[in-house]
Amino acid sequence: MKYLSIVLTLLVAFGLSNADARDSIKIVGSSTVYPFATVVAEEFGRADNGFKAPIIESTGSGGGLKLFCAGKGPGTPDVTNASRRIKSKEVKLCAKNGITDITEMKIGFDGIVVANAKNGATLSLTRKDLYLALAAEVPCGIQDGVTCTNEYKTWNQVRSDLPNMPIVVYGPPPTSGTRDAFAEIALSGGCNEIPWIKKLKKKDKKAWKKLCRTVREDGPYIEAGENDNLIIQKLTANKDSFGIFGFSFLDQNKDKVKGSVIDGVAPTFDAIASGDYKVSRSLYFYVKNDHVGVIPGVQEYMEFFMSDDAIGSDGYLLDKGLIPLPESSRAKYQADAKSLSKLVLN
Repeated sequence: MKYLSIVLTLLVAFGLSNADARDSIKIVGSSTVYPFATVVAEEFGRADNGFKAPIIESTGSGGGLKLFCAGKGPGTPDVTNASRRIKSKEVKLCAKNGITDITEMKIGFDGIVVANAKNGATLSLTRKDLYLALAAEVPCGIQDGVTCTNEYKTWNQVRSDLPNMPIVVYGPPPTSGTRDAFAEIALSGGCNEIPWIKKLKKKDKKAWKKLCRTVREDGPYIEAGENDNLIIQKLTANKDSFGIFGFSFLDQNKDKVKGSVIDGVAPTFDAIASGDYKVSRSLYFYVKNDHVGVIPGVQEYMEFFMSDDAIGSDGYLLDKGLIPLPESSRAKYQADAKSLSKLVLN
């Protein structure tokens, strides 16, 4: 009765009736984090804790944060998953809509792979190759500072010792955290291999960012939505095509696809954990603290997800491809889950 009284009080504070309340957690966000969150949700629903399994929708990191920041109350998500850190403009959107108390959880690491069918060519690429193949504009001519619309159509035009195969790359849309991270880590990393562009970053960061992170839209890069399974189908249908997605998905589909070597390092669990594989990123989820105590199980789910049983060095999510946090970092976020530590962007 005491718990029900608290819930009703909080519902009144939201301007809602008891009939408006939900009895299960609503989660949106990253397609990369989705498989991990789904496993945790199933375990949470099976646990002897009195809570239902959360309902999860894969919307992409950007799409999830937009829904999360739209407002408070049972009509909005309680949690959003993200394969990149929340941006300052998203924090401002949340604040504009009355959401100022958010807790950030980092669950581990993932690599971004450039994969193709098992029976396709095995490529050894550099981040510079990826930039030249997939950026909207690339350097042209011999004079520094001159760029042209990207007209590379085959891999051997990018680098002469690569195969004479058309550049066909299936990847996520702009709403995806994987797309953001790929542009930030892979494309920008390759872009900076060109000395005059690296210098441009100090002179005109806005121009540098546009040049280094804008993906071409003339055909070689094909947006495949937030459904990584669709990309796998495309790759198996065309052995000369490539796809961009998280290492965890590669690991789950290693009977069908393989990852390209990037900057001399293959995408493996150990290489990502050690930092040797350079195209990797952190994975997160965010909790709307105003929903704790209103929607049953929100904080309990957060602590359940951050437990050693789930994300520890021997946790069950490692079998799904999650690269674990160092023990000290994991302990920090576990403490934040208990205290509902408020997000502060540095």
